[in-house]
Amino acid sequence: MSFTTSFKSTISKYFFLAITAAFLLTPNQRAFAQPTPNAAPGPFPGFPSIPKEPPFVAVIFGDNMVLQRGKPNTIWGFSDPGDTIRVEIGDKSATGTAGPDRRWQVKIDPPAPGGPYTVKISGKQTVELHNVLVGDVWLCGGQSNMGLSLRSVNNADEEIKAANFPEIRFFEVFGHSTYHHNDLIGGNWNTVSPETAARVSAVGYFFARKVQQEINIPIGLVVDAVGGTPAESWTSADSLRKLHDFDVPLAELDRLAAENGPEYGNYIMHWYDRYDIGMKDNWAAPTLDDSDWKPVTIPGGFAELGVPDTPALAYFRKEIDLPDPLPPGRAMMFLGSIERMDTVYVNDTSVGGSSWVENPRVYFMRPGMLKPGKNIITIRVLKTKPDGGFLGKPEELHLVLGDRSSIPLAGRWKGKISVDARPPQPLPIAWENWPVMPAVLNQGMLQPIAPLSIAGAMWYQGEQNSPRGYQYRKILPAMIADWRKLFAQGDFPFYIVQLPAFKHRSATPVDGDEWTETRESQAIVAATVPNTCLAVTIDTGDPDNIHAKEKLPVGERVAACALAGYYGKKVAYAGPTLKSVDRLPDSIRIRFYHTDGGLVAKGDKLGEFSVAGDDHKWYWADARIEGDTIVVSSPSVPHPKEVRYAWQSNPLATLYNGAGLPATPFRSDNWPELTQSARPY
Repeated sequence: MSFTTSFKSTISKYFFLAITAAFLLTPNQRAFAQPTPNAAPGPFPGFPSIPKEPPFVAVIFGDNMVLQRGKPNTIWGFSDPGDTIRVEIGDKSATGTAGPDRRWQVKIDPPAPGGPYTVKISGKQTVELHNVLVGDVWLCGGQSNMGLSLRSVNNADEEIKAANFPEIRFFEVFGHSTYHHNDLIGGNWNTVSPETAARVSAVGYFFARKVQQEINIPIGLVVDAVGGTPAESWTSADSLRKLHDFDVPLAELDRLAAENGPEYGNYIMHWYDRYDIGMKDNWAAPTLDDSDWKPVTIPGGFAELGVPDTPALAYFRKEIDLPDPLPPGRAMMFLGSIERMDTVYVNDTSVGGSSWVENPRVYFMRPGMLKPGKNIITIRVLKTKPDGGFLGKPEELHLVLGDRSSIPLAGRWKGKISVDARPPQPLPIAWENWPVMPAVLNQGMLQPIAPLSIAGAMWYQGEQNSPRGYQYRKILPAMIADWRKLFAQGDFPFYIVQLPAFKHRSATPVDGDEWTETRESQAIVAATVPNTCLAVTIDTGDPDNIHAKEKLPVGERVAACALAGYYGKKVAYAGPTLKSVDRLPDSIRIRFYHTDGGLVAKGDKLGEFSVAGDDHKWYWADARIEGDTIVVSSPSVPHPKEVRYAWQSNPLATLYNGAGLPATPFRSDNWPELTQSARPY
């Protein structure tokens, strides 16, 4: 096989796993994935910077924005105490006064929906906001699947080319994790056009497009999403304290806040700051005397350093020679998968770092990072498991230059232990190198935009919480209540995207499943918390890619929730949902809500149902539609007691209603779940 063919094969195998995780998500996630442990998070190049001081007009207000129709709009900013601020929109005006904390706040009724309008804000300064529309503003929160841009979805080129919607506007909150009250964010408003649409949240865009087609009013999207973040990071500390599930990390947050140190938003960087000798003594420096370092073989290395089976933090150094001149084009470093976290330096310059174990590492070399002749590569690896460290095969470790020539990186290196992490050495609470601490994004990215007047919120998250799927039914209602209190606009609509299919399908029924149990918690919250709705996406997803490209049905199903609930349209917004079960002598009859147009089986068979008897053992069931009910049975279970549908991460889910909406995964039993006792701390 030629190198070119091999290179293309490697890219096709690893590109979406590694590169997407690091580069194609939101600018927020890229900025938070700090390669240098002691570097405070900062804006991604080309993205609006975070102001150093609170501005006269809060950043969330700007040219091209959408103001919420039908309710007073709260507008705020910062000026000298006592300054009188006047806000004018059309024929409306209102005034306010800056308080001792320099914050001023004005409530003003908006003019009629539409526009464009000019908003004039005057005091000791004067600011005009141009091309402002009045319509509905929707807050888009969650993880990377909410932030995933239109450039990363199916038919991206066609969708972007056709995205000419001047009355759809979007603002991506560029913020940071903070341990204290925060007023500062970055970002700006954009009009959806073929020139800007590649950056817009795909779910938000498909939602807005569908709503606007039906309602014909301007739509504003405020995207507040960071990849890999849990729900508790978006919830205030006060709300979390009431749950008592997060007492340990909240105590750590309080301690770090009192120290006024770097506000990383995660635990591992603070651990490095405290214990990593190699970072303090700069073991990545090309001039370092490494004569006392031990020869090691990579992949591997930890056994030669005397820590084959125990947690340890080690540095590995290798000298390579590069041609003069260097081939033009961007170079990439491939390191395979690594457990638990790696940080890579070239000539003492940080390249990148990740704690996402399953993602093979692929790092782009920025211009000027490599040089002709001698180069020093340093890799810091925190290993937490006996079989941790470098997990890839030797051929997976190589440096690819701009001309696609390859330099092997496996083989002889030098290594040295920085931290022998065996007990009693403390380890960090969690390993992620992006914001996962409780409350830090609520303070850093949500509080600074409140109390912006909004129509409601949509939420696409749960992946990071899935190991604690049962607990999610506790944290999510607390977060919803917290947001509603923060924005002070009553029980505004809150729409939940249920997790799609992911991972490979099990050929036999599973008793417990993290993603399935998270889906159940999402459904319970939607059924019990007022003014919420569940957008079921079980028929979408990708078994190999957590960032599935199929986002059109996701956005349109959230739009169906809004059209039915907020806009009062008579549209179907939910698929078949469990109502009750009748236990017959040798079968179970299932009754449903939301059978709009009748029950429909899509595909070759009606699946995926399983039944169990008193022994709690699950078997696949045969299923048939009888009117608006389904009857299930199995020759392996003569007297079935319980039934489940689509009860695994990636089920065969073929049940729909006549409106084309998929059935919600469900179970009739209340038997203990896999994640029921899982706690994070």
